[in-house]
Amino acid sequence: MKRQKLSFWEIWNMSFGFLGIQFGMALQGGFMSRVFQTLGADQESIPFLWLAAPLTGLLVQPIVGYLSDNTWSPRWGRRKPYFLIGAILSSTALFFVPYSPHLWMAAGFLWILDASINISMEPFRALVADKLPDEQRSFGFVVQTLIIGVGTWVASNLPWLVTNLGVPNDAPPGVVPPSVKVAFSIGAFVFIASILYTILTTSEYPPEKGDKSIGKGKFDFFHEIVDSIRNMNPTMRKLGAIQFFSWFAFFTMWSLATPALTEHVFDAPIPVQGTALESSTGQVSTFEIANGKYQSAADSVGSYMGVYGLSSMIFALLLAYYTSKSRLNRKLVHMISLILGGIGFISMYFVPSPRYLILSFALVGISWGSILSMPYAMLSSSVNPQKMGMMMGLFNMFIVIPQIIAAVGGINFLYKLLGDNAINAMVIAGISLIISGLLNLTIKNKKAISYQVNYD
Repeated sequence: MKRQKLSFWEIWNMSFGFLGIQFGMALQGGFMSRVFQTLGADQESIPFLWLAAPLTGLLVQPIVGYLSDNTWSPRWGRRKPYFLIGAILSSTALFFVPYSPHLWMAAGFLWILDASINISMEPFRALVADKLPDEQRSFGFVVQTLIIGVGTWVASNLPWLVTNLGVPNDAPPGVVPPSVKVAFSIGAFVFIASILYTILTTSEYPPEKGDKSIGKGKFDFFHEIVDSIRNMNPTMRKLGAIQFFSWFAFFTMWSLATPALTEHVFDAPIPVQGTALESSTGQVSTFEIANGKYQSAADSVGSYMGVYGLSSMIFALLLAYYTSKSRLNRKLVHMISLILGGIGFISMYFVPSPRYLILSFALVGISWGSILSMPYAMLSSSVNPQKMGMMMGLFNMFIVIPQIIAAVGGINFLYKLLGDNAINAMVIAGISLIISGLLNLTIKNKKAISYQVNYD
């Protein structure tokens, strides 16, 4: 079926739900390590506490992608039922995460949250390919990235914003501050509201006549998954290698940026609980002073991390303008963007004061904007559109496998080759992104680099 070109606002409406998804991801990525540390997690165990998230994605996304390929309701469509289910579950998890009284409970909510985000996320990727003709797909993914950038920036600054509005940013040892609780509650509302907006403003194409995929049984699922992995085309494999090193870098940032930067840049590491008691004169304890300094530094780290969302938004605006008028060399854009992001990560080791983190995260944001658009645009031009949801889900393997490797010890092992300080993890993230950028040189398929269709 030939797809009609859509207007900017039609593409905006169909992508708007990603605002909520990104609120969930930014709050998760920017503040879960802070929650874990507040509840008593030590620095070495933080990546392992994140393990459930990528494991869930590895299982959920191919299944949801396959199911959405084979779903059709005249009222609800193909992808939209999964948006709604994921939004309800994600919003519930977001609300309850900061109220966790125990570390194991916070890790459990992270697992539920990430599973629910995955239910919503990949069908959104597939929807762009479903709705847009191939010549508009780069533009469609870039608009999606623009909305993601807005969500990242706003959500990353929420705890700082609500603190400045008068919500307390301190709490007793082992308790998450009220500012973080309020921020997560706002994120829960934005998640469900933005998804509902897309559901109510966007229609989907019905299955093509003669499409035999609708209603396939469970045995077809396992057969197609195995067959698709075995026969994965070379372009998808090469993009997978690029994704591997890209997402290793960003998982490193999400899990260790807070302890790394609060310690190295702000000189405010989280204090060990119980190291000092309130004196008999009624003065504030050494622990409370150090904890207040850490919580303030953690707010600042979250705000600086929001810069990468703002930077990705500006980068997406530039790409959106360019792709609306001209062809885009996706390979070249992605390569340069990843290398710049790698330089941004490495620069965090050398910044003389916190304010220079703005420049570091601005470079990281350029790579993030490209990661969220260019690989998917190249992939969508090199796979069968009738299997778009499942292939997007399988592509997720190259996102979650590096995160699993990082979580089970890969980050700790690699950064300790450079020294014991957590800031070395940011250097490893930078090296990983630069490797990812150089791997773009292996992409030779001109139809993927440009915007023409290729199924080989």
